Amino acid sequence: MDNQAMPREQIGICAEGNLHSVYLMFNAEDNVESQLRPCVANVAQYIHELADQYADSAFNGFVAIGANYWDSLYPQQRPLELKPFPAMHVDNRDAPALEYDLFVHVRCDRFDILHLVANEVCQMFEGLVELVDEERGFRFLENRDLTGFVDGTENPKGHGRQTTALVGDNDPTFKGGSYIHVQKFAHNLSKWNRLPVKKQEDIIGRTKQDNIEYASADKPLTSHIKRVNLKDEQGNSLEILRQSMPYGSVKEQGLMFISMCHNASNFEKMLHSMVHGDGEGNHDHLMHFTQALTGSSFFCPSLDFLESASQ
Repeated sequence: MDNQAMPREQIGICAEGNLHSVYLMFNAEDNVESQLRPCVANVAQYIHELADQYADSAFNGFVAIGANYWDSLYPQQRPLELKPFPAMHVDNRDAPALEYDLFVHVRCDRFDILHLVANEVCQMFEGLVELVDEERGFRFLENRDLTGFVDGTENPKGHGRQTTALVGDNDPTFKGGSYIHVQKFAHNLSKWNRLPVKKQEDIIGRTKQDNIEYASADKPLTSHIKRVNLKDEQGNSLEILRQSMPYGSVKEQGLMFISMCHNASNFEKMLHSMVHGDGEGNHDHLMHFTQALTGSSFFCPSLDFLESASQ
């Protein structure tokens, strides 16, 4: 592949994990698109430049545009697979859709820098958007979810992160971009923590302390790992890059689940497998202990696209 031809992706898409994160969800005011286009490009460029300035603390981030807002902001062209969040509901398992126009995600190993940047970003957007939701994420123990289990073990490594997360030659205008799905899960930790550890391990499909995956034959069909580790007809794994982190306070806490992928369908298939199950009545039993409060679909274009579309 000719590197010259590769658009510059936003650095937060494939970045390795951090200690802290801030998630900002915005809705645009009416009829501001002509001012917002250059502004979005400026914010993305600002985040990109800060990655150099704060390299010591591994700063990174991105700006993404909501599926429902895309055509208003960029009416000329649309990513091939961009569509609204695939809301699902079965029995008491709910994956609702709650869409936003813009998503700014910044991460760093220093929380003070994130606070400064979040304020700066909000000022850059002033008068054009409304901040609808803000959450702050953090690394918990050794990359664990608040359930106590290590999270993101299955993530692609090294160059595989780019291959999994970034759009390729099949959609040239949006090459170097990424389809993003975000769900804010609130955990019922008092209910979860009452379970014996072995029962928790059966629900996840891994051991809790040392994070060893169950042998295939021992994995319950209702285990989380069984439900999300899917393969296509050719037997290839349907991968996503997870950029999830725990968030919240004692009052409300859980996982900010973030999927990055070169297509929109891998995430949707995983969600379907969790909520609807395998057609034999086996759904993801982790859903009994956590509730999705939001479900949002975004596309995170390359810096080059944002720049050229801002004119």
